[in-house]
Amino acid sequence: MWHDIFSKFEFAIMKQEPISIFVVEDDAVYSKVLAHFLSLNPDFRVKKFTSAKEFLKSIHEKPDIITLDYSLPDSTGDRLLSQIKQMSPETKVIVISGQEDIKIAVDLFRKGAHDYIVKDEDTQERLWICINNIRENITLKKELASLQQEVQQKYNFNKVIIGNSAPMKQVFNLIQRAASANITVSITGDTGTGKDLVAKAIHFNSDRKKFPFVPVNVAAIPKDLLESELFGHEKGAFTGAIARRIGKFEEAHKGTLFLDEISEMDLNMQAKVLRVLQEQELSRVGSNELIKINVRIIVATHSNLLEQVRRGRFREDLYYRLLGLPIYMPPLRERGNDILLIAKHFIDQFCEENSLCKKNLDVEAKKKLMLYSYPGNVRELKSIVELACVMSDSEEITEEHIQLNTQTHHAGKNHSNSFTLKQYTTQLIQHYLDINDYDVLKVAELLNIGKSTIYRMISNKELQIHRNSDILNE
Repeated sequence: MWHDIFSKFEFAIMKQEPISIFVVEDDAVYSKVLAHFLSLNPDFRVKKFTSAKEFLKSIHEKPDIITLDYSLPDSTGDRLLSQIKQMSPETKVIVISGQEDIKIAVDLFRKGAHDYIVKDEDTQERLWICINNIRENITLKKELASLQQEVQQKYNFNKVIIGNSAPMKQVFNLIQRAASANITVSITGDTGTGKDLVAKAIHFNSDRKKFPFVPVNVAAIPKDLLESELFGHEKGAFTGAIARRIGKFEEAHKGTLFLDEISEMDLNMQAKVLRVLQEQELSRVGSNELIKINVRIIVATHSNLLEQVRRGRFREDLYYRLLGLPIYMPPLRERGNDILLIAKHFIDQFCEENSLCKKNLDVEAKKKLMLYSYPGNVRELKSIVELACVMSDSEEITEEHIQLNTQTHHAGKNHSNSFTLKQYTTQLIQHYLDINDYDVLKVAELLNIGKSTIYRMISNKELQIHRNSDILNE
């Protein structure tokens, strides 16, 4: 019979994670038979004990499952169950008794027993089904824990957000501060700079990481549907509302709600969102029931929200409610050598995902990338280098493989293959001076060169400065 039961569930269990089982049974024959049967599954790690004293010496191993004889010579089942729950609370305990006693069973369940099985002709099958169910739950929990750890590692901002320039060091510092405090965060920056990555990095490195991260692109949702999307609706609240639906605020309960392109929200909706943020409660569309929420808000926009406030397009009270900890994502053109670091990251990633040989940028390709202004920021750089990987038939990516959008502003001035390293360096420094208001200290830090080098090149007329600049007097 034992073999028949094992065969019945063999396929379902063989593919799951190994688990440890302790068999505590004073009947030596029954204990041996039970342990042998469970050991038929090679993934079951089974140990048997004939007394409570012997068993308690090994409880520190914290087995996944214990089958516990209710009547042991040196302890009672309820007393031993209480000891197990104190020393190994996660362990599932299946009590096996020779008597069917409802009162005892209820008491054992109250003390934390997973199941109560009476010794009869159905004992083996009931036990096997119970162990199988427990194992599935254990496997699910382990997979969930592994997934949470994987997600947290995935959004380790020091690995996901590439860069070591001065502006990005400031961003990393602010991400860390935001992750350690339950404060609203407002992320600003040009399109394609990675504002969504910052939002995810904050959430998955905060105390809320075990709860949902819910992104909402406000600009992508029609204005007349946004209220239902955010707050949910009841069945029949409007035409097409055929069932109740919870909104994004409820979905993000105890987690983080990321409102991207917040500046696209109309004034009427802004007022409703403000009320929810102030009261920490909402009503679904078509209902008067108030629902309490606990949500961390992160917003992002490429617009200047303060300017929108001045123009009457964004509520001032909501602006200050959302401002919280502001994080500015610098455009790629202001990040100096980060361009090459990010390019290498995308090249390595693309080659690995597409089973291509490892590729590297040659000197001229690096020059071309560094001299471009990247109106599409990191997103554009990713497209450029991925195309270059496809166009290159060797391990080297050359200048001709770097296809830039010639319709957009180009930072370089008549770039030529005949440039010397000195000419290239001069043009690069000149470009960064131009876009950074001739701030020598900032440019020196961005390009990781000495400020005295820049001052000397200015004095030697190798670099040009704005005629109104007093840079030489610094």
